Amino acid sequence: MRRFTLVLLAVVSTGSLSCSLISGKSNPMLFNGENLDGWNYFLVEPDVKMEDVWSVEDGILICKGQPLGHLHTEASFTTNFKLFVEWRWAPGTEPGNSGVLLRINGEPRGIPRSQEAQLRSGNAGDLYGFHGMKIDGDPARRGTGKNDLVGELISVKRMGSAEKPPGEWNLYEITAEEGRLTVLVNGTKVNEAWDCEVVAGPIGFQSEGGEIHFRRIDLVPSGD
Repeated sequence: MRRFTLVLLAVVSTGSLSCSLISGKSNPMLFNGENLDGWNYFLVEPDVKMEDVWSVEDGILICKGQPLGHLHTEASFTTNFKLFVEWRWAPGTEPGNSGVLLRINGEPRGIPRSQEAQLRSGNAGDLYGFHGMKIDGDPARRGTGKNDLVGELISVKRMGSAEKPPGEWNLYEITAEEGRLTVLVNGTKVNEAWDCEVVAGPIGFQSEGGEIHFRRIDLVPSGD
């Protein structure tokens, strides 16, 4: 029987981590529309506060896009789930870059070791493995690279585009099933990767240039 495991990481007064298991029937809303309870962050400029980059207004999570870093869940997820994310680029502004980070692990850094579903305007649906995190896919759309920011990189480019114009709301549906990732944008399947590394880790959202908004972030466990 396949099982979904949710691991909550809580920092205790000694600075160590304690872990507890919660069943897959837990509340699927990762963002409550009111505040950032259950979230933490990392920025490459340590003197910048979380509220200077991420805030909640009228039920919308707003990311200013600078400096580089990410907001991430305090909980870690692995195995099988569906993640629903609604996003838009701030109306009336120049769209930029961001991403949905899955299974974040390793040392804290601006772009952490993780798998990413791309949010760069015009490229939503591309998949990446950062710092050697394994993904695979259609050889015709698969690529590799390396740089100081993301380390050893594997990419699987989307099959097509289903994004709405900048300023309009879009819906990501990301399905993680064992080592396979499937991505839908606005109901259209745009990408699939397999043989993906499966480790427990938080889900995050990048601050990487350009103001981006989120209003729905739900995770639903799946599997038998």
